[in-house]
Amino acid sequence: MEKIHFSTQLWFGDDALSELQVIQGKKIFIVTDPFIVESGMATEITKHITNSEYFIFSDIVPDPPIEKVIAGIQAMSNFGANTIIAIGGGSAIDAAKAMKYFGKRTMNLDIEQFIAIPTTSGTGSEVTNFAVITVAETATKYPLVTDEIQPDIAILDTNMVMSVPPKVTADTGMDVLTHVIEAYVSKEANGVADAFCEKVVKLVFDNLETAYKDGSNRKARANMHLASCMAGMAFNLTSLGLNHGIAHAAGARLHVPHGRMNAILLPNVIEFNANVNQGALQDNEVAKRYMALANCIGTTTTNPRIGVQNLVRAIKQLRQRLSMPATLSEFGLSKSDVLAQKTEIAIAAMADNCTDTNPRHPSVAEIEALIQEIS
Repeated sequence: MEKIHFSTQLWFGDDALSELQVIQGKKIFIVTDPFIVESGMATEITKHITNSEYFIFSDIVPDPPIEKVIAGIQAMSNFGANTIIAIGGGSAIDAAKAMKYFGKRTMNLDIEQFIAIPTTSGTGSEVTNFAVITVAETATKYPLVTDEIQPDIAILDTNMVMSVPPKVTADTGMDVLTHVIEAYVSKEANGVADAFCEKVVKLVFDNLETAYKDGSNRKARANMHLASCMAGMAFNLTSLGLNHGIAHAAGARLHVPHGRMNAILLPNVIEFNANVNQGALQDNEVAKRYMALANCIGTTTTNPRIGVQNLVRAIKQLRQRLSMPATLSEFGLSKSDVLAQKTEIAIAAMADNCTDTNPRHPSVAEIEALIQEIS
């Protein structure tokens, strides 16, 4: 038996942010980054907080280290917060999740309501019970997975993503695609998540390139924002896979943006999971799943091998149209530097929780081979 629930309310539409006015008499701790404050985006949100006191903690950086979480907990305690609003991409939302979780345990902070407002269309963090925190000293990313950190409300406002730069649009969009492809072949895949994945893969291929090339296209932006949220709902039910396991391990050590790392890995991980070198794939259930996704984006085949090839080809072509690198060398890293860390990365990827639900169990040597392929 499976139990599925979605505990996060979704507020979306042109007037979604105005609903913040219903929050009354609270002490709201706002977690965000300096750009959100300097660009005026924070003001666009706080102008709707008319009946509560708020404090802005904007000391968030990409891949938030544990030190930022600790500083946020101290500031939250000093302010006496009982509500959190996280504004930003995955880093701000993940940091806020960690502050909520560890604040309760270290300083007995009681947060009554947690609201997430994403400003990128990528992580889906606004609807998941998943966060990633970095320990800089060991260059390690640690997943935090518990229902305690799931936001109570997610506000999806297209205005919040209209000014996202093209390169970030590409990176975050490919993260969305990776989320649903991994969720679809996860060991924990189920029919509800499948429906989200099949819809999202089409939304990405229909809208990401447009959003990248014409950021003013409101429809494409809105569709990618919805796709990101739906992808988060999908992998919240299924977890992810080896692609994210390696991306977490390699991203922390090589300092490659998360979505770009996922995009570089994705074709190779698909071919590994489908085991395309084993010969006939007619009885390969993973290959059949990839074939089904390929058929969602316009191809029509009943041959799993051709389906896998079609999906990989479509991803590579999209990646090229988004001017994204196909290898870490193209990204600008030295191949020798990457290979010098391949064993360390592989061991960390094996230990990552996302790898546990990958459809094919890898060895350290196989992960090292994947890293070598993309170097």
